[in-house]
Amino acid sequence: QVLLVESGGGLVQAGGSLRLSCAASGSIFSTHVMAWYRQAPGKQREFVASITSGGNTYYADSAKGRLSISRDSAKSTVYLQMNSLKPEDTAVYYCNAGRVLPDGRRFDYFGQGTQVTVSS
Repeated sequence: QVLLVESGGGLVQAGGSLRLSCAASGSIFSTHVMAWYRQAPGKQREFVASITSGGNTYYADSAKGRLSISRDSAKSTVYLQMNSLKPEDTAVYYCNAGRVLPDGRRFDYFGQGTQVTVSS
């Protein structure tokens, strides 16, 4: 069973920084891509950033230059460093572990989410 627990959310002023953490259970770091998604009020959940077991990173255009994803395999933890935050970054941020099997089946696990609120 995969359990993902996010932390680090909160209220911050525009221009400020936050670092989100996601602690993962199970031996998933070697088999799953870790990612962050977010869902703003009234909007669909959207991809923010991901990192492979080899350390390759991918970002949504809205995250490039301001947000940085990293992972610590020894701690089974993935991080999202968020700088220069904007009010439009306000959302619930979800940790994700995803894997696509050779037969094409995809498995996704999400945490319970952590609220990030950026005030103007």
